[in-house]
Amino acid sequence: MRNRFRPDHELTARMALTVFLLGLVYVAFIAALVALIKSMVVIVVIVGALVWAQFWFSDRIALYALRARVVTREEEPRLYAVVERLCALADMPAPRVAVADLDMPNAFATGRSQSRAVVCVTTGLLRRLSPEELDGVLAHELSHVAHRDVVVMTTASFLGVLAGLVARFTMYSSMFGGRDRRGGGGFPVVLAVMAVSALVYAVSYLLIRALSRYRELAADRAGAILTGRPSDLASALVSISGDIARIPSRDLRAEQPFNAFFVVPAFGAGAGLSALLSTHPTLERRLDQLAELAIELEA
Repeated sequence: MRNRFRPDHELTARMALTVFLLGLVYVAFIAALVALIKSMVVIVVIVGALVWAQFWFSDRIALYALRARVVTREEEPRLYAVVERLCALADMPAPRVAVADLDMPNAFATGRSQSRAVVCVTTGLLRRLSPEELDGVLAHELSHVAHRDVVVMTTASFLGVLAGLVARFTMYSSMFGGRDRRGGGGFPVVLAVMAVSALVYAVSYLLIRALSRYRELAADRAGAILTGRPSDLASALVSISGDIARIPSRDLRAEQPFNAFFVVPAFGAGAGLSALLSTHPTLERRLDQLAELAIELEA
């Protein structure tokens, strides 16, 4: 479905390269498993069913986990007005709108398609942001919807989940002596399968995190171009990050598993190794991109 969100060819190329590398890792993984344990049909079917359920019910799962509810136009007229205006500007159908009763200022988008999409904001975000900053954040989230990011991330994560399940399945099987009774290589094969699975899981984890960071940069850029005011999103990111930093860590840990959804992670991306493991680019990287974009738009 076409819309007016401008493509970012550089970031698209980076995401395509990451997906290609994931594909190479997964092909090597399947080849190694076929060589080592001959049949993976049952495991693939199980994982496929789990990933399909995650994809198909992603909107319901996210809303339930974050205690959010879909609201009507009468309940949140300000929020609906912003979403509908931005959707008209982007020439895309308006998603459902939800609110989570959380003090942590944040927002996320989920849903397997534009027709099932949900854009959710927390009550903490609505209290803290100015109308212009809210525009910037919601344009960012609508970019995720327009670019089908839930589909991209679910597809990319499939064999990473499979690798983790294979490692556990092999370990439990060896503990109960399943392979010894059937023959087929015994303990060395168990070790080989677990080593390959662990390696694939680690590599795919890093690549998926890199893909998530590219996805956030692309959404920042597309959302800022849609509003024509990169400074509004930059101001919102600074405000949200500063407010999150003042929330006690113990109160943020419950929300940390949902970092990949949020516009700003519950725990910010640091430097070095922590930056490689983060779902989001550093705040500095995002602000630098928005500053460069502001100069481009003014030229």
